[in-house]
Amino acid sequence: MKPLIVLTGPTAVGKTALSVELAKMAGGEILSADSMQVYRGMDIGSAKIRPRETQEVPHHLIDVLDPDQEFNVTVFQKLCKQAMEGIYERGHIPILTGGTGFYIQAVLRDIDFTENEENTGYRRQLEQLAVREGPESLHKMLAEADPEAAGAIHAHNVKRIIRALEFHHLTGEKISEHNTREAGRQSPYRYCYFVLNDDRERLYRRIEERVDQMLEAGLVEEVRRLTDRGCRRDMVSMQGLGYKEILDYLAGDTTLEEAVFRIKRDTRHFAKRQLTWFRREKDVIWINKPDFGYDDRKILEVMRRYLRRAEILP
Repeated sequence: MKPLIVLTGPTAVGKTALSVELAKMAGGEILSADSMQVYRGMDIGSAKIRPRETQEVPHHLIDVLDPDQEFNVTVFQKLCKQAMEGIYERGHIPILTGGTGFYIQAVLRDIDFTENEENTGYRRQLEQLAVREGPESLHKMLAEADPEAAGAIHAHNVKRIIRALEFHHLTGEKISEHNTREAGRQSPYRYCYFVLNDDRERLYRRIEERVDQMLEAGLVEEVRRLTDRGCRRDMVSMQGLGYKEILDYLAGDTTLEEAVFRIKRDTRHFAKRQLTWFRREKDVIWINKPDFGYDDRKILEVMRRYLRRAEILP
């Protein structure tokens, strides 16, 4: 079994900096498990790592698509597997880093998405419906088709709602049943699955500070440039946190103050849902930053011990 390291956790917890140090320690290359950093030109709102921050550690699945291109868990899994082949050939260890739990699970458990990977017609209909009538209309459809999935997916998470509806439409099966079955699959990898966590109040404070920093760094200007390039509200890329709210501001549908309030509120809610997802995952190693006095050296030493125990490091 080939080695794989996962480092995840809620947004703004500090995964990026720690992942670079982990890669240097383990002789690894980083794969971004993020649904927004894959897009070129979407740097500020996605909190994309800057070139000088990589410290020459190779990073993959960043800046590989244009904002008008389709991206979903199936595309991610395919790109990730391709990148991992190259990493293994170079004698390095892939380190899957990011906060999109479903993407991580797709690779770690090698989930099969072949049932509906090429069908996009129905997906387009749903995307247009979400724009016309709002995401709540789709969530209501899902509640009728798959109540369990509707209960697990937030009413504004358009991408996951559409995937669930599309899966049910094409296969006749509930995606909640599919996910339960697939999540039970044995991983084909020898892995350690680290979840970095922090005190909730401190995490929420970091989220609000990071949103303020994004605004200062030019988030509004970034979104304006994207709209000038033809990016629209119905594109998958434009439905990410921070982008859809600023789009509403630029369209005159809300004030900047209200848009920023919504970004901060919805990002806090997103972090909470991320933690709920990770608590459901099995074989997770929780790394609570307060337990280590926020000292990354101590955290890395504990990670090293886990990696040796799993025979990932000598």
